[in-house]
Amino acid sequence: MAYSIGLDGRVALVTGASSGLGAQFARVLARAGAAVVLASRRLERLRELRAQIEGEGGDAHVLELDVTDRGSIRAAVAHAETEVGSIDILVNNSGVSTAQRLEDVDEEDFDFMFDTNVRGAFFVAQEVGRRMLARAQGAAPGSYTGGRIVNVASMAGLKTMPKIGVYSMTKAAVVHMTRAMALEWGRFGINVNALCPGYIDTELNHAHWQTEQGRRLVQALPRKRVGKPEDLDALIVLLASDQSHFVNGAVIAADDGFGV
Repeated sequence: MAYSIGLDGRVALVTGASSGLGAQFARVLARAGAAVVLASRRLERLRELRAQIEGEGGDAHVLELDVTDRGSIRAAVAHAETEVGSIDILVNNSGVSTAQRLEDVDEEDFDFMFDTNVRGAFFVAQEVGRRMLARAQGAAPGSYTGGRIVNVASMAGLKTMPKIGVYSMTKAAVVHMTRAMALEWGRFGINVNALCPGYIDTELNHAHWQTEQGRRLVQALPRKRVGKPEDLDALIVLLASDQSHFVNGAVIAADDGFGV
């Protein structure tokens, strides 16, 4: 007897959907039945992804979003709900990183990462969360009350390493932000969880794994391998689904044991 998890009738907003994990999250949520709103600044990449999803029979919509601009956040969420419907699922995935030692970090580097990874993530979740709260309290229409928010953090938020100290700080903030949101919003049926991926091979870092430094890093990992974006498919679908109703405020490491 097979067991399946479906997202039919749900609307999912995925930020940072133009590449890497965000693109894969959007694909798998669409395959599970959700209408997916693809959001990022790179519209051409989003249109290509929409075509892929629609070619598989899925439902996808493209939305321009700059998470460092609160006006852009408000406009994007409002447009998504007008065009597609109330947002039931948020995958809060936009993120950036730089690599340097702490003594070399300047204000621009610091602000670049905190503005996107912390400030941007917070205000996206706040904008979507306010609308979920309004529906739960009967102040806004919607057939589905409650919601699912998945904040994409990183194993770097749980275990820091050289040259990514500020990035680690931002992802640690996302972890604590997740717990705060889960505490305040959980009683309204809004489950907020953090997903902390380990090293994943994406188009952005693929060349790195072929370098001497990259090969040394792989050899230092517990099972001497990096993950693939699809290794997170089951987790993202579970956290987006009704079946995760008892999972709230969880910080889930999907890092192949690196943090152990």
